[in-house]
Amino acid sequence: MLGRLNHVALAVPDLAAAMAAYRDMLGARLSEPQALPEHGVTVVFVDVGNTKIELLEPLGDASPIAAFLEKNPSGGMHHVCYEVDDILAARDHLKQIGARVLGDGNPKIGAHGKPVLFLHPKDFFGTLVELEQA
Repeated sequence: MLGRLNHVALAVPDLAAAMAAYRDMLGARLSEPQALPEHGVTVVFVDVGNTKIELLEPLGDASPIAAFLEKNPSGGMHHVCYEVDDILAARDHLKQIGARVLGDGNPKIGAHGKPVLFLHPKDFFGTLVELEQA
């Protein structure tokens, strides 16, 4: 079921500062910032060749990233994203074996324009897992 690692997401308190650090200190190639109101975030992707790093900044006070940053003011790793061939089959299988899908269980469209789901971190040893349709 599990495909390649699509990205590792880092919550950041200041997207412009994070972009500058990755660009100026590490020489990274960055995407343009993209607001995703349905997810409550603004994202930028850092291309590292074999995968991506996603920088997440809250888009409004109701953002789940705002709550994460209240607990982790300097930012930190928020989630890992794995690709799956069939997100609905993956969801159904995971639910059948007891994994908890967050939200209403229906995929939303993510930053790459593909369906995504999030899995409860307590089911994956403290790591929030995102699944993205390949």
